[in-house]
Amino acid sequence: MMKMDLIDCSLLQFIQEDSRITVNELSKRLLLSQLSIRKRLQRLEENGVIKGFTVIISPDAIGKSVKAIIQIANLKIKTQQFEEIIKGEKDILECHRITGINSYFMKTAVSSIKQLEDFSNRLSLYGKVNTSLIITSPVSHRISLPKTEYLQPIKNE
Repeated sequence: MMKMDLIDCSLLQFIQEDSRITVNELSKRLLLSQLSIRKRLQRLEENGVIKGFTVIISPDAIGKSVKAIIQIANLKIKTQQFEEIIKGEKDILECHRITGINSYFMKTAVSSIKQLEDFSNRLSLYGKVNTSLIITSPVSHRISLPKTEYLQPIKNE
């Protein structure tokens, strides 16, 4: 785990809240030079803390209002084969290999119940499928920050 301080933690919070925030604005909010902000961002990227900058799109806004959790168990093919198939499915938002009764936990967003049914039917060729419609998502995206006990003292810059 990379050593971070409270400034790094604040920086991570700001960029997760708005990945389009400028270095100039970060500099003002954190009371550091733009060069210091750039160096910190670069260090966080190089150490794999920041994996990329992205946009969160609302599935509802693009016509994919049917959201579901799909679990699959008792795979009939090798896991590597199944994972390659799933990687090709553009409607899968997330896919996790998990422990327990089920082998995979996936989240999907599609435009209709019929499309969800067709997808579930295709998946049933590979194992036992359990599909649950998502009614609401009280927590759909949460900021992730390091635990404070892992933070280092702030160094003067």
